[in-house]
Amino acid sequence: MPAITALIHTHNDGLRLGRVLETLYPCDEIVVVDHESHDGTARVAREYGARVIAVKAGVSPAHYFSRDLFSHDHAGWILCLDPRESLTEGLAASLFEWKTETAAGSAFSVFLREETAEGWIENPVAQTRLVPAGWSRWEKLFPSHDAAAVALEGELLRFALP
Repeated sequence: MPAITALIHTHNDGLRLGRVLETLYPCDEIVVVDHESHDGTARVAREYGARVIAVKAGVSPAHYFSRDLFSHDHAGWILCLDPRESLTEGLAASLFEWKTETAAGSAFSVFLREETAEGWIENPVAQTRLVPAGWSRWEKLFPSHDAAAVALEGELLRFALP
């Protein structure tokens, strides 16, 4: 069964981080890369069992992905999230199902619903978010778009700030 590591980059997200961490029960490991937070971000992450890696501003994001961040072997997968996002129950169920089946594909994508002042809007294009641990194509903190990525059932919810 493939292991999933949730990867979340944070900066002063202590007030909102718990929401995403509570939804990551399908994941085998949670890694929070903290970018010099001055609030309780690291404390909240550790309370939920996440491993916190503190990094300094200005370090290339490619550095994080080349490091040995994950405790599982190279057969593992990385689920990339923003600290304002949460898995829906449907997406969590899809991840459990995906783990028990033989997952064919080089990357997987998810649909995103975003909270706005006018209400929730759906992004019609699925975003590549679940990639193998050896993935080498990154756009800043997220995997680059892969047109061949298979969309998982369920969606991510992105909440408005704060």
